[in-house]
Amino acid sequence: MRVLNQLFANNRAWAEDATRSDRDFFARLSQQQTPPYFWIGCSDSRVPANQIVGLPPGEMFVHRNVANVVAHADLNCLSALQFAVDVLKVGHVIVCGHYGCGGVRAALRGDRLGLVDNWIRHVRDVHDLHRRQIDALPDEQARLERLCELNIIEQVLNVCQSTVVRDAWSRGQTLAVHGWIYSLNDGLLRDLNMCVTSEAELPAQYEAARDGLRAQIPGRAS
Repeated sequence: MRVLNQLFANNRAWAEDATRSDRDFFARLSQQQTPPYFWIGCSDSRVPANQIVGLPPGEMFVHRNVANVVAHADLNCLSALQFAVDVLKVGHVIVCGHYGCGGVRAALRGDRLGLVDNWIRHVRDVHDLHRRQIDALPDEQARLERLCELNIIEQVLNVCQSTVVRDAWSRGQTLAVHGWIYSLNDGLLRDLNMCVTSEAELPAQYEAARDGLRAQIPGRAS
């Protein structure tokens, strides 16, 4: 129980398989880290960043937390963002949430789970901001899916408004920030049409993404 032998056995099998197909894989990987992508995702064990986009180790720098939140006072997330942008020089920041997120569900229902309630409050703020759009949907499942989507759009906005990203754009660094969502039901990603490549285009992209979701409310013209 204390050693978790099965996990060590799995690790040996994985390392052997990796070197069987590429003898120099680990030697090359150990020399440098130059990923083109920075992924901000949910901690949910069903959403493994590299696997769902089919990338090997070394291709994606990853930060995960409950409900993929980007809070302006979270030095953990912001430090990872700064390292990714300023040191690793990634070209893309991807904020990826998922349908059926437990943290988002707790925010929607107002559940009390303990210390994590303080963190989930960030998602509750998103709910309060978009209450009219969410309440216009016919059932809890639809409202949960919409809050998952809106939470991603708001977190992309937070990334774009961070000093890290604004400074990168101001010095002419090529950087795109994307908002995606993942479905646990079929394993597929969906682009939420929130892709920002400069501070100037942020307002229009933000409004377009929100309007695109609003148009999907039953009874509302698209």
